[in-house]
Amino acid sequence: MIKTRILFVLILAIALGCEENTQQDSKEKDETTNSLTVKPSLSARFHYLLNYEVDSTKFPRSLEENKEVRGVGSSDWTSGFFPGSMIYLYHLTGEKKYLDRAEQWIPFMEKEQWNDRTHDMGFKVYSSVGKAYEITQNEHYKAVLIQSAKTLMTRFDPKVGCIKSWDFGQDRWQYPVIIDNMLNLELLFQATRLTGDSSYHQAAVSHATLTMENHFRSDNSSYHVVDYDVETGQPVQKITHQGLNDESVWSRGQGWGLYGFVMAYRYTQNPAFLAQAEQIADYLMTLDNLPEDKIFYWDMKDPSIPDAPRDASAAAVIASALLELDENTTDERYAPFALAILDALDSEAYILPAGLTVPFLLGHSTGNYPKDDEIDQPIAYADYYFLEALYRSMRSGQ
Repeated sequence: MIKTRILFVLILAIALGCEENTQQDSKEKDETTNSLTVKPSLSARFHYLLNYEVDSTKFPRSLEENKEVRGVGSSDWTSGFFPGSMIYLYHLTGEKKYLDRAEQWIPFMEKEQWNDRTHDMGFKVYSSVGKAYEITQNEHYKAVLIQSAKTLMTRFDPKVGCIKSWDFGQDRWQYPVIIDNMLNLELLFQATRLTGDSSYHQAAVSHATLTMENHFRSDNSSYHVVDYDVETGQPVQKITHQGLNDESVWSRGQGWGLYGFVMAYRYTQNPAFLAQAEQIADYLMTLDNLPEDKIFYWDMKDPSIPDAPRDASAAAVIASALLELDENTTDERYAPFALAILDALDSEAYILPAGLTVPFLLGHSTGNYPKDDEIDQPIAYADYYFLEALYRSMRSGQ
């Protein structure tokens, strides 16, 4: 681990010394990054995010096949990732204009604190309002986070012990819980820290514990959806909604599980959560058909591999989670694997070309393959977790 870190710091120091100003005009100089972990080809795209027009109905979600930006309102589960990406640009560059721009978007997120029709409160509110609060300690943001947690708690059924994911599909399931839902627990953990009310923490622990018990196969891969009986609280079926089939390995879902259990360990110090994260990581890092560049296929059991679409978003989530896992274990495999992912993503193969004037950084993500939607396209959450991983690598000296 030490040798890896020293080598990486040396490489980055050389890169910093050799880096040329990538902007044509000196007034644009502040848009280049001072971060040791960001290459000029990536930083050259930052101003596209900064200059994207603020519009409450057009949070950038993805790119359509015709190269038009798909904009969404705050109710969409992806809405918080764009302002969150701006906040990570602030962390990476030290330029306050990125934080200022994020705070222009955030007021349009705030009404989601009352939206009880979704489990995605953490994805939406914590990735935007929560990240802004971490920096500013703004009391208004704190109030929004607390109310958002209260609203999310209305979807927690003590009999089941989990937060219900979806209200749709009542003909298919009773009480669906998806692996993605692990990412919404951070809002609850934080609510306890902000209020002193332990009920949020207890609900999050219950949800994580049951997910650990019921979502994972013997090989440590994860099902996408576990449906619970509302009367007995017992699992009644284990299926998929976004993977290839019920027994497949939907890559982003594996990333959600890994990230979620590392995060749950951060808040609880429960060794079982850390062990679960390590087991998921071991599974992902030793897959037989893992691509050479470690950017996962959208589903690792797609029979069309190696011609199956990649999912840069899954790779970004996994890289970010592995960097946090590295900080909590003595296993020396995690950081090099994560850095290899970041090196691949921060390359011409995945960074969008500078001439493509859209508010995204990465290409080659897969959104919902079964619905033939957002296939091999830029997607906002890929950028968010990529930037978070870059920030984590910088902060830890990787």
